[in-house]
Amino acid sequence: MTGKSLSERIGDLGHRLAVEAHAAWLAARDPRVPWLARALAIAVAAYALSPIDLIPDFIPVLGWLDDLIIVPLGLVAVRRLIPAPLWTELHAAAEAASDRPSSRAGMAFILLLWAGLLYIVYWSVRTSPWH
Repeated sequence: MTGKSLSERIGDLGHRLAVEAHAAWLAARDPRVPWLARALAIAVAAYALSPIDLIPDFIPVLGWLDDLIIVPLGLVAVRRLIPAPLWTELHAAAEAASDRPSSRAGMAFILLLWAGLLYIVYWSVRTSPWH
C-alpha cells in the first residue's frame, strides 16, 4: 500500500480549496445563482484569494486557523445555497481553469481592491468627528 506523503496531502487540500474558491468566484458572477449565495460567494472568494488575512500567517498556529476554518466554512455555506447541478457546472469550470497559468491581472485587481478599501477606511477614520 502506497499512500501519499503529508506534504502531498496538504498540497491536494490546497488545490481543492483553490478550486472551490474559484468556483465561488464564478458563482458570484453568475446571474443564475441566488443573490444571497452570490453575496456570500463574493466575500468568501475575495477573502480566500486575497493576500491579506484577518490574522497574519506569520503568527504561529493562529495565522493558519482563519484559512483553515473561515474559508472552508464559507465555501460550505455557499455550496449549500446553490442548486447542485449549477454548482457542479461552476466547479467543473473552476477545475478546468486550475490547469491554466494564474493571472497577474487578477492578482493586481485583488490588490487594488484591498488598497481601495483600506483607503476608504483610512479616509473615514480621518474625517470622523471622533478623530
